[in-house]
Amino acid sequence: MLPKALTNAIEALGLLPGVGPRTAERYAYYLFKSNEQIASNITEALTNLHSGVKVCPITFALIDADEEISPFYADENRDKTTVMVVEEPLDIYALEQTKSYKGTYHVLGGAISPIDGVTPDQLHIEELIKRVEQDDVKEVIVATNPSVEGESTALLIEKMLKDKTPNLKITRLARGLPLGVDLSYADQITLNAALENRTEL
Repeated sequence: MLPKALTNAIEALGLLPGVGPRTAERYAYYLFKSNEQIASNITEALTNLHSGVKVCPITFALIDADEEISPFYADENRDKTTVMVVEEPLDIYALEQTKSYKGTYHVLGGAISPIDGVTPDQLHIEELIKRVEQDDVKEVIVATNPSVEGESTALLIEKMLKDKTPNLKITRLARGLPLGVDLSYADQITLNAALENRTEL
């Protein structure tokens, strides 16, 4: 039997997604045997997590607790007439790594998934429609994930936006083969998307 404090740590770490029992044991034992300051730093970071982060009321991106709105929206150099729609806040930071997008973002807060009980009214679609009208948006780039849920969400967004603003340009991120992947390893959905989105050389 392990000491209760260690068992509690293992159980707590096991609540994290993707962390199984053995991984939780390794993490907990590592934190015990390593410098106590490491565990203290992690504890402090987790304690301040909820009080130090909030959601932007316009874009629904994550922001510091002392900020009013997202810097991506507040920045005057950002093009507010172009909005990229993503499923989750962390998707923004992946896109920002490209350093090639100068518009703003809108976080849906997930994707439609009846199995998981996620319905359209739980997503920030109505807020997106209001932003399109208020900011005189010219283009909405749908950047939902290339999954069944992401595709269903993209189609619904397109329909809802077209009903309200027929002249709005709605685009989708191109999908297809990633660099370095052999054709023989690609699945049929990816190959089909690559064919549909082929470009002229």
